[in-house]
Amino acid sequence: MTSPCVSALPPSTLADCGFSLFSPPPSSSLSSLDSSSSPCPSSSCSYSFSSSLNLLKERLQLKNPSASIHCVARLKDYKLIFGNYKGLASDRWHGGVATIENSPADEVWGVVWRMNVADLESLDSQENVRLGAYSPVEVNVKTRGQELNCRTYIMNSCIYAPPSPQYLKVILMGAEQNGLPKNYQEKLRSIETNKYEGPLPVMAELERIMKRVKERANHRSDA
Repeated sequence: MTSPCVSALPPSTLADCGFSLFSPPPSSSLSSLDSSSSPCPSSSCSYSFSSSLNLLKERLQLKNPSASIHCVARLKDYKLIFGNYKGLASDRWHGGVATIENSPADEVWGVVWRMNVADLESLDSQENVRLGAYSPVEVNVKTRGQELNCRTYIMNSCIYAPPSPQYLKVILMGAEQNGLPKNYQEKLRSIETNKYEGPLPVMAELERIMKRVKERANHRSDA
């Protein structure tokens, strides 16, 4: 089970910012596959639920080329938050990074990716599982009246911190790319950032990749 999220800020400040102290998720939300859930149709594939950076196809497929979109889905009784593992600031993104926490009556929208089981190790590496930053868990998400059992990740020892504008931009790009509900996209746009304006090599790399993908798509359409 994951460690609780805490904050370097006093509780009153957290409340003003719209944050709440993390409480362990109910066992009914983090569960193994049951008769009401739909498993991946093949033992060689897995479903992964993404609600932050990996909403963006180009970002996820950098190291997980087998990933293909399965559907848009909703995770009930959770909300998207930002922070750093043990308060260690991200050198890559210069701000808080995303995770989810239990929050009754809230919801997180995201994408269910279908991917080869062989790619799960790469996905774990991307989420720094071996370093203890995140733990993989199973959640049941809802889509079109169906319930799917998916793998997702929750940060351990999280200390709240706002994301950089660039980090939030990638999430917004992914939300738009996959057609998440408009009101949820507006909610994402309202998230306060740390207003970091310095260089961000990882963002520049991602933009180059997206440019190449777009150029290849244009070339195919012209052929």
